[in-house]
Amino acid sequence: MNNLDDLQPESPVESSTGDFPSFTQFATTVYPFIELQPFHTTYYRILETFARRRIRKLIVSMPPQHGKSVGASTLLPAYLLGCDPDLRIAIASYSASFASKFNRRVQRIIDSREYASLFPATTIKHGATPREYIRTADEVEVIDHQGGLLSVGRGGSLTGNRVDCLILDDLYKNAMEGNSPVIRDNCWEWYTSVVKTRMHNQSSELIVFTRWHEQDLIGMIAEREPILNFTHWSQLDLIDSDAWLHLNFEAIKASTPSQIDMRRPGEALWESQHSAKLLASKRRLDPARFECMYQGWPSPEEGLLYGNRFFTYDDLPGVEKLVRYANYTDTADMGDDYLCSISYAVDTAENIYVTDVVYSREPMEVTERLVGDMLRSSSTRQAAIESNNGGRGFARAVQKLAPEVHVEWIHQSGNKEARILSNAATVIRTIRMPRDWPQKWPELYAHLTTYKRQFRSNRWHDAADVLTGIIERETSTQTPRGASAFK
Repeated sequence: MNNLDDLQPESPVESSTGDFPSFTQFATTVYPFIELQPFHTTYYRILETFARRRIRKLIVSMPPQHGKSVGASTLLPAYLLGCDPDLRIAIASYSASFASKFNRRVQRIIDSREYASLFPATTIKHGATPREYIRTADEVEVIDHQGGLLSVGRGGSLTGNRVDCLILDDLYKNAMEGNSPVIRDNCWEWYTSVVKTRMHNQSSELIVFTRWHEQDLIGMIAEREPILNFTHWSQLDLIDSDAWLHLNFEAIKASTPSQIDMRRPGEALWESQHSAKLLASKRRLDPARFECMYQGWPSPEEGLLYGNRFFTYDDLPGVEKLVRYANYTDTADMGDDYLCSISYAVDTAENIYVTDVVYSREPMEVTERLVGDMLRSSSTRQAAIESNNGGRGFARAVQKLAPEVHVEWIHQSGNKEARILSNAATVIRTIRMPRDWPQKWPELYAHLTTYKRQFRSNRWHDAADVLTGIIERETSTQTPRGASAFK
């Protein structure tokens, strides 16, 4: 895991360029009531970088109700027209009426005294004069300049309009639209045959979305064009002009801390407004949708390996039906991985009942104690720990903490993808989870129920790998293929 002390949050964007204020200074001047969280400050710095043309193609995915549209579709167009009154900007959203709301808000900003104090050269008509300039709810032109702002709904016409800067904000109204193949296809057709035809070599594009489906516009672009995940400010100097820069703000931090998002895993993006506790309750209701909308990692139900098909139990079978209490542990292979340790009981019919779990990205000195405590409290008698990455030292430490448990380390050389996929049906048929497992182990629940059949599309394999290892050990009398045991 990255050392947070080595991460520098400062961006290379200057606080101002020429006579222009920074985007953050602009925002707090025209919207003095706005309260910026740390992630908003980062977001606004990136939007300023886009405004300065250091990024030509930018994608931002952000959870609902976190301020993405205020920054990108309300404040940014006004700022862009202040910096360059000749700029032709288009905003598109899922409907014309919704897009026109952005246009009217931009116009109100430009009309304000605060805006005039910052950008006196950028003005728009008032009332009926001057007559030669347009000002409607959907279009406005800058007086004495070539620039202006046009808003359209998805599928709307851009005929005759040059687009220097395109802002696409939520092209799908809700989950029903996002999950509709017809609407997604129509959206892609409109983007390629209408929107792209109005753009030129120097045009810039900004896409800000709450994600709904892996085949939404962002997903379709990702299949066809290079996209660089934005984690470090130095990437601004390296990215190709034809590549997209993608910034994904997770509601609950799950990826490795970076210079762009320094939160530790498990921290909420906006704790005072959307707490980690609240987000965890939303995740339990629908893990697949939460991973899509709030984490920015969509997983369509038809592409899931396990989904919500796990059997559950209220009480363990009687002692006379249980033949073994055991544990399987996979230590973290890399800094971003989870240590996954699952204790379980096996009955006479080879049904496997998960009784306790440690699923953590804490350092080994922490997880050693957690696993040792779990082995003692769960009546475990045998524990297998994979030795692929520091597992032997981990096993020795756990053995000292739980001397009554027989601990062995095993080396797993079998192909992980083949093992997980080929054992998936047996996992579903054999594994039983406690009925309240979404509440007890929310991250484990989320990662297993959203695990994809397309192996390389998954970020973490740890939980699926451990369930597979349990199946291989408990449903066959022979040593699993590719695994050898060492006492």
